[in-house]
Amino acid sequence: MRIAYARVSTDEQLLDRQLEALNKYGYDRLIKEKYTGTKKDRAGLTQLMDTVREGDTVIVEAISRLGRNTLDILTTVEELNTMGVTFVSLKENMDTSTPTGKAMFSMMAVISQLERDLIAERTKEGLASAKKRGVKLGRPQLDNDKIRVALQMYDSGEYSIKDIVSQVGISQGKLYKEINKRKLQEGTTR
Repeated sequence: MRIAYARVSTDEQLLDRQLEALNKYGYDRLIKEKYTGTKKDRAGLTQLMDTVREGDTVIVEAISRLGRNTLDILTTVEELNTMGVTFVSLKENMDTSTPTGKAMFSMMAVISQLERDLIAERTKEGLASAKKRGVKLGRPQLDNDKIRVALQMYDSGEYSIKDIVSQVGISQGKLYKEINKRKLQEGTTR
């Protein structure tokens, strides 16, 4: 089955241009999506991914209609390829069933990986720079007084874990971590 997917992200954009190109190419089913805003999980794309089966072809007017950024697009196309679905983008003249289309997609994947690596490198450099300037990274340290009070409440046996968590303002996971840490230090099994 040939499934066309059309998306506009603002109400100023029109589907007409996309639909005209998709109609010329031909399709068996059309999935339209309008005004997706900034929401990453789009209902139309989810419907598309739930609909396609091995041997199907997904057609878009332009590759940018498939995602918000290179990584989103590549992830979606890779998922389609894994499912045995061919991807066709009319504007870019890309068809993953052809050697040229596969090569174009591979080049995009390499560029996307480079983009991810550069982002990771800049993030690492930024964190190192912040650390040099004395900026504290990570979660803020929990107040020792809160931990002490929480453990005292626990030891009293009068409070449930839920009560301690809500009254002291400590997470359940942190409370259990502190209880277990103390047990290890004291060698107790309570």
